Amino acid sequence: MTTEHAIADGLQQLGFALPPALPARLAAYLRLLEQWNRAYNLTAVREPAQMVPRHLLDSLSVLPWLRGASLLDVGSGAGLPGIPLALARPDLAVTLLDGNGKRSRFMTQAVLELGLDNVTVVQARVEDWRAPAPFACVISRAFAALAEFVEAAGRQCAADGRLLAMKGQLAADELAAVPAAWRIAGVHRLTVPGLEGEQRHLVELVATRPAAAAAP
Repeated sequence: MTTEHAIADGLQQLGFALPPALPARLAAYLRLLEQWNRAYNLTAVREPAQMVPRHLLDSLSVLPWLRGASLLDVGSGAGLPGIPLALARPDLAVTLLDGNGKRSRFMTQAVLELGLDNVTVVQARVEDWRAPAPFACVISRAFAALAEFVEAAGRQCAADGRLLAMKGQLAADELAAVPAAWRIAGVHRLTVPGLEGEQRHLVELVATRPAAAAAP
């Protein structure tokens, strides 16, 4: 089975209504990631057959929880989950944020080659960066513990927005450590084709006080 066919099969199993050209565009992104990975070690997953479930389908599994018109991907790394989400949702304005130079260069090249007009790449640490406007959703994929993610990225989120933390196995003490200015709106079990034996979760957080998310 070709990479594109494997992607198409996985998307069908996810069951979302997605653009018909998406499998080919996601395959093009994976080819670029595989090329750059040889020199820059962007991800520990090196085989395209493994990249499909672990990177692409895992990233796209959060689509039902995206709200609003803007998304910030914190610690985006190789553009995950931001680039797959931007390909699936051309109407969504996506900002990829990472402090690492080689990762930012890869993401910039990927955005250029894929013609992603809805994506902006920013090389900066989330703690130091000031967004021109707050985001409807702020997402991270294995970026940090929940409390650290909230402290670092909460101010980038609109007052009525959402913080979305993609996690594997969840510990009760990590959930309990979320700062009081935020509350857990939901813990969603993610079903990722090809990763059925692994625990995948999305933690959705909202501000308990409107000013908490917008504070400088």
